[in-house]
Amino acid sequence: MTGNSTNLLQGTLDLLILKALVTGELHGLGVSRRIEQMTRGTFLVKPGSLFPALHRMEENGWLTSFWGESENRRRAKYYRLTKAGERQLGQETTEWQKIALAMTHALKTS
Repeated sequence: MTGNSTNLLQGTLDLLILKALVTGELHGLGVSRRIEQMTRGTFLVKPGSLFPALHRMEENGWLTSFWGESENRRRAKYYRLTKAGERQLGQETTEWQKIALAMTHALKTS
């Protein structure tokens, strides 16, 4: 990891993947790059974490996938959100907003 990156908290990876796919389908490396972009380099998701999460989320019905050609003309698996994934994104967003607010209050306490 680079100097400004940090470890993902448990449960954040799913939310970040779902959010990364809101704008449209991406292959695995594209998901990783989008997360890095969205978090301004704070989270760098490695394949050993990303691909098991993508497969689990597909099994849960939150994502669908298909094989296509990447920008460098290689075969790549692309992922897209399902309706269930959109609902899950909403639920997880609400939950993380509650957690962030609670942590903000806790950190302001003297």
